[in-house]
Amino acid sequence: MMASDAKRKAAEALLHVLPLPGREAGWAREARAAARTRLLEAGAPFRRDEYWKYTDPAGLTAPLAVVDPTDARPDFENPFGEVHSRLARFVNGRYRADLSDDLDPVGLSVATLSETLSHDLGFARDLFGRLEAAGQEKVARPLAALNTACATEGLVLHVTGAVAEPLHLRYDQVGTGASLLHHLIRVESGASIMVLESGNVTNQVLEVDIADGASFQHVRIQQGKRAGSANHIFVRLGAEARFKTFTLTIDGEMTRNEVVLAFTGDDASGHIAGAVLGQGDSHIDNTVFVTHGSEGCESRQVFKNVLTGKAHGIFQGKIFVRQGAQKTDGYQISQAVLLGEGPQFSVKPELEIYADDVKCSHGSTTGRLDETAMFYLRSRGVPERQAEAMLVAAFADAAFEEIGDEGLADAMRAHAARWMAERSDGDG
Repeated sequence: MMASDAKRKAAEALLHVLPLPGREAGWAREARAAARTRLLEAGAPFRRDEYWKYTDPAGLTAPLAVVDPTDARPDFENPFGEVHSRLARFVNGRYRADLSDDLDPVGLSVATLSETLSHDLGFARDLFGRLEAAGQEKVARPLAALNTACATEGLVLHVTGAVAEPLHLRYDQVGTGASLLHHLIRVESGASIMVLESGNVTNQVLEVDIADGASFQHVRIQQGKRAGSANHIFVRLGAEARFKTFTLTIDGEMTRNEVVLAFTGDDASGHIAGAVLGQGDSHIDNTVFVTHGSEGCESRQVFKNVLTGKAHGIFQGKIFVRQGAQKTDGYQISQAVLLGEGPQFSVKPELEIYADDVKCSHGSTTGRLDETAMFYLRSRGVPERQAEAMLVAAFADAAFEEIGDEGLADAMRAHAARWMAERSDGDG
């Protein structure tokens, strides 16, 4: 369906302010041209679009020039606790080798996107823009197409073995403007890697291709005062491959996280989880689309939201089972605890199934903390705020358990405990 004139003009305005990429290989230029076409045909997202009815995209579509380069060296506190990792830093949307660790451990080769798009690198040529384009099949994702059309920086990771240490991608920004990043990750058969992310990017795409028998784990934290951000992960899973992602989002005026997962090989597993801690006017939207296209695959979506003040949490999750994807096991749960009268939680779970031998379920709950449990704790001398923190910790733990690494899970639990101790229940 062609975009309305208003949506197309808004898309053109987005493209107009972003600089055209420099000299690149012909295949890269073709991929960018195809992405521009996708964006203009879909148009910029508007509130009346089905998958934006809970989130006003205006905060993510106002035309912004790319933030200026800088030699700044911003300080940051490692949010992943005692977990040791190799650090790759980006400042104002540009990779900073001078602030980064050696990124070539055994089993991993690393290049920048700008370097890669000027050469004929096989797996990158077959990946750049391909998963993003496939992810547009059922739902238009114009902000992801915008990223493919315009983003010039990111990392290209080729994983050929078991990478021992996690890779931590850190994003910082100095000054106003937009930062765009696009990462390409290819995990070869039998290989494995864990990627950690922290900081903030205006518009980001990860395209992750996980070959047969390979494993990719991902943990991300979004916290602190930050501008609006649109984040997209597109994943293609081969046979018997494993994928796990977890995102902890703490406050923030406008955050949209999308995960688009496609099973293309039999007997694979994909777990998508997240926890949201929102106060004040925070607006945090997690949107997931899982396509089962092969037999015997398992998907799991687990999201927990804790909201206070006037915060608004959103979960939109779909399980789409193609014809022939027998023995599918798809599970989805989204739950929210509202601390006070002001916050709200909007949810849209969906199942679309064209196979007859499947096990798929979804569920969602929204409510207050259990009054009986609160009374029990208070009657034993536990102060009210501490009692709330204990119950919230128990409520959110199912999401933290999805991480799979106890050190990282404990680090995320510590962030949640700190937020509960410091939160404000007012409107600010």
